[in-house]
Amino acid sequence: MPEGLRTPLRERAGDIELLGDALREEVRHLFGGSLKLRHLDVGSCNACEGELTALLNPFHDLQRFGIDLVASPRHADGLLVTGPMSRHLAEAFVLTDQATPRPRLLIAVGDCACDGGFCASSFAVTGGVSALLPVDVRIPGCPPPPARILEALLSALGRVAVQGAASK
Repeated sequence: MPEGLRTPLRERAGDIELLGDALREEVRHLFGGSLKLRHLDVGSCNACEGELTALLNPFHDLQRFGIDLVASPRHADGLLVTGPMSRHLAEAFVLTDQATPRPRLLIAVGDCACDGGFCASSFAVTGGVSALLPVDVRIPGCPPPPARILEALLSALGRVAVQGAASK
């Protein structure tokens, strides 16, 4: 490394492994093997998509923890939604949600999906995802780093386990 340049900040591999192992166990317990999520962009700037893509790279490798992104909402256990709820995609969002089997998780990724973010006052935006449907998990950040997304997924799965146990 040339003198004067700092080493880039990274997440420690050990932290990711600990989160991943816990995620893997929750996914196996709750979903019998794997959790399938459908990503839905309802008007984002693509920063959150970049972080979601980072979850699929060799460092984070979300799939080794039993979580996979699928192409169809009909095959999904939940929806990962990014971006502020734009008016022109509201109908597509609702239709995608209706096509997702129940029970399902609705996960808002990033400030924009949580509450509209910096676009909240725009004429083209209705606010966050919760303006149309109740959200199960909110992952704030602009954009949230991959480790925070993993932590939030683990937290969400823990809540699903508690709700499932309470309903028995």
